[in-house]
Amino acid sequence: MSGAIAILAFHQVYQPLGGSILVSAIVAGIPLYILFVMLAVLRIPAWLSALTAMLSAAVLAAVVWGMPLGLDLSATTEGMANGLWPISWIVLNAVFFHNLTIASGDFDVIRRSLTRLTGDRRVQALLVAFCFGALMEGIAGFGAPVAISAAILASLGFEPISAAVLALLANTAPVAFGSIGIPVVTLGLLTAPIIGHGAADQTPVTLALSAMVGRQLPIFSIIIPGFLIVVLAGWKRMVEVLPAVLTAGIVFAVIQFLVSNFIGPELTDVLAALVSMAAVALLLRVWRPRTLWGFGNERVEAPVGATPRFRSVGAAVAQVVDSPGRVVRAYMMYVILVVVILIGQMGNLPFFSGSPAGNPKNALHTPANITADLKCGQPAFKLCPNPWIGPSPTKDAGAFKFPFWRFQWPGSYSGTSAKPVPLISQEPQIVTKSTPYPITFTWDFLAAAGSLVLFASIVAFIVMAIRGAPLRLFFTTYGRTVRQLRLPILTIAFILGIAAVMNFSGMTSTLALLMAKTGAVFPFFSAVIGALGVFLTGSDTASNTLFGPMQAFTAKQILIGGHHLSPVLTAGTNSSGGVMGKMISPQNLSVGAAGVNRVGSEGDIFRRTIGYSLILTAAVGVVAMLEVYLIPGIIPTLG
Repeated sequence: MSGAIAILAFHQVYQPLGGSILVSAIVAGIPLYILFVMLAVLRIPAWLSALTAMLSAAVLAAVVWGMPLGLDLSATTEGMANGLWPISWIVLNAVFFHNLTIASGDFDVIRRSLTRLTGDRRVQALLVAFCFGALMEGIAGFGAPVAISAAILASLGFEPISAAVLALLANTAPVAFGSIGIPVVTLGLLTAPIIGHGAADQTPVTLALSAMVGRQLPIFSIIIPGFLIVVLAGWKRMVEVLPAVLTAGIVFAVIQFLVSNFIGPELTDVLAALVSMAAVALLLRVWRPRTLWGFGNERVEAPVGATPRFRSVGAAVAQVVDSPGRVVRAYMMYVILVVVILIGQMGNLPFFSGSPAGNPKNALHTPANITADLKCGQPAFKLCPNPWIGPSPTKDAGAFKFPFWRFQWPGSYSGTSAKPVPLISQEPQIVTKSTPYPITFTWDFLAAAGSLVLFASIVAFIVMAIRGAPLRLFFTTYGRTVRQLRLPILTIAFILGIAAVMNFSGMTSTLALLMAKTGAVFPFFSAVIGALGVFLTGSDTASNTLFGPMQAFTAKQILIGGHHLSPVLTAGTNSSGGVMGKMISPQNLSVGAAGVNRVGSEGDIFRRTIGYSLILTAAVGVVAMLEVYLIPGIIPTLG
């Protein structure tokens, strides 16, 4: 066995080409260049671009970085597995929930309720693009908010290109917590071994990153609504609806801050959007703009007893009037989603988690602690140490367990699965001494956010069934969702494969060592790198996958005032800065153009959004710099 270890063991090298970090880093970036050219220049389908880039990364890992083929294959497949679970599992069930609300008619009811609140075009843009778009981002994400918001605005009479621009601008501040928090969850998954000092549980790292992003983006949540109206109607017209602008922005920002810091990333957008919409709706009961603002070709249409509104020639304004009870039932679907996820996450909430979190002396115990029940068998989890099925993790880490199973990925260790010995080691300069770098996989069957969303969908469907929905609706909608997402799921798996093979081969660390040369100004560039990643891939999740570990590694190489730069700050800023690149990514430009039936107009939309993207990305970088140098106490720390 010792001979096998000698052959298979791999010690990372960071300057494999002539001892030059610059040349090595340029070569390490080849998979990213391939991804960029194929996606942004050649416009090749995302799944094929990601597959090609992943294969190039695997070849470089073996040929240049000297990674044994068995470990190369192990790292790549483990990354792809992470792309399927938990990442695609969350996306699949979040989009299924959204599709279920469409199939039941609840989505249309909510859309009509929003558009009938006001006839003023500025407030309509605020409600549809910002508030409702954020709700769609929180539930579905991955392009759906832009397509849906832009289509609704166009149907109300907004000029199509303007509708797409507004939807893209609004789809910024909420994006880091989109699709049930998947960008931050993914970031926590990939950076936990770096930020958590080898900790087995990613939860504390994920919560710290959620708090970090939640201490940056609320600033922009206040700014974006006003920015949106200025772009639509100008500064003077924005001031006329300032009460609505401030209500939407401030309420969203406050809830975004509170939920991201004290609950976690999963419900941040959903709760913030619902409360923000409710706040604006309540405001409109006691306040109206002094003048009704609309477009030049419109006429006022005000049936007796109705809210005055503009009507464009050819605009498809909804004529259906839903009863108050029907509107309440539609919104109840989202209330069910929130309640089910909160119950599943209760063990992470301050009141139930104990102090410090997970302390068995003062935390809520099983079975009352639902989160602890769902995590039984997690290594070193004192609240419920033994799984329902399978041996204790202290006796055999590799044997099957339910409901929580964490194991060393096949092909990445020597010895037995009960006592695996990792075959990859990180080396100085990345760490102070040679350190094992295990390739682990976690299968949290019931506690994963995707599972909680599926449970919420089941509860929501039971309510629908009571109202008369046929059982087949559930299964046909799920089947349609799987078909709809089959290529995006493949793409996610390949992108996670790229990240894993680059991380475990040392390629990511090579890039990090070069980026560390920027020194004191690196926090600013963290935002730029994040925006570049989203421009490249169209996804904050993918940007966090590609660059999150590099951001964390780089921070650990930079000394500021005698202390290492916080990897929580740089990784979090990658996500916060990334959201500002979404409005100019080729994929989202295509989604926006398709949503308003203007395919081929992507260039026009790009020209109208590029300046805003650059300004907002730079602003995130400035915020990160201020946090590092003026208010370092705002940066979360791990206990």
